[in-house]
Amino acid sequence: MSNVSQNTAVDPSRAVIRVHGDDAADFLQGLLTNDISKASADTGVYAALLTPQGKYLADMIVTRAVHDQFLIDVASAQADGLVQRLSMYKLRAKVALERDPTLSVVVIWTEDGQPIAPSDGQIADPRDPRLGLRQVTQTPPAAPTDLASYHALRLGLAVPLSGVDLRPNDSYLLENDFERLNGVDFKKGCYVGQEIVARMHHKTQLKKGLRQIKLQGVAEPGAELLKDGKNVGVLGSVEGADALALLRLDRIGDGRLETHDGVQLIVSQPKENL
Repeated sequence: MSNVSQNTAVDPSRAVIRVHGDDAADFLQGLLTNDISKASADTGVYAALLTPQGKYLADMIVTRAVHDQFLIDVASAQADGLVQRLSMYKLRAKVALERDPTLSVVVIWTEDGQPIAPSDGQIADPRDPRLGLRQVTQTPPAAPTDLASYHALRLGLAVPLSGVDLRPNDSYLLENDFERLNGVDFKKGCYVGQEIVARMHHKTQLKKGLRQIKLQGVAEPGAELLKDGKNVGVLGSVEGADALALLRLDRIGDGRLETHDGVQLIVSQPKENL
C-alpha cells in the first residue's frame, strides 16, 4: 500500500444499475464485450455494450453482488439509455433491470498512482490498478467531491472518459484502447458487435487511436484537431495542460497539431498497464 495519503470522493457523474433474476448472468454474458463470469463482489469487470455494427454505446464496470444480481457502475448520462437498450434484448429472459438512485459510486485514489489494497466492499479499478479503488454504497462517506486530481491521474494513465473521449455511435473499442484497459475478451464467444471487434483485432494496424496530448494553450473537449490544415482527430477530456484525443495515426506526422483557434498541441504515447 502506498504511504501517500489516499483521496476519497463520491463521483456524482456515475450511477448504478441493478440487473437481477435467474437469467441475469447469461443475459449480460451474451451482450457485453467482456467475460461477466469473472465478476464478483470483490472483482470488477470492465465491459461495453456495442451497436450491431460494433460501435460504442456505453461502457461500465460490473460487479456481482450475489449469484443472480449484478451491479453496473456507469456514467449517469448513459444510465437510463443503457437500461432501455438492454431491455430491448430481454425477450423472455428472467431478468429485471432498474437504475437504483439509492446507490452511489465512491472512488479512492493516490495522486502518485500507487495501487491500494482493497477493503471489504471495494474493488481495484479493472481498467488499471493505478487508478485506485471503487465502491458502490448506499451510505457514501462524508467526503469531498473534488475529483480534479483523480482526473489528472486518469489522463496520465490514458483512461478515456465515458461520453467525452468515448462518444456513443461514433467510436470503436479497439481505437480507444479497450484491449489495454481490459475491456474486451476475445475468447468469451458471441456478443453484440463481436464480429466487427474481432475483425479489427486481426488487422495489422488501426488507422485511429487514443493518444495523450499536451496543450500549449486553452482548448475545449470536442475541438477539431488539425495537421497542416487538415482534420486529424478530435480533442477529448481536458485537465489543465493534459488531454486525450482520438487521432488518425496515419496523418499526425511529428505529432505537433493545432486547433482552429491556433492552440498548439503535442501528441505523446499512451502508458501501458501494470
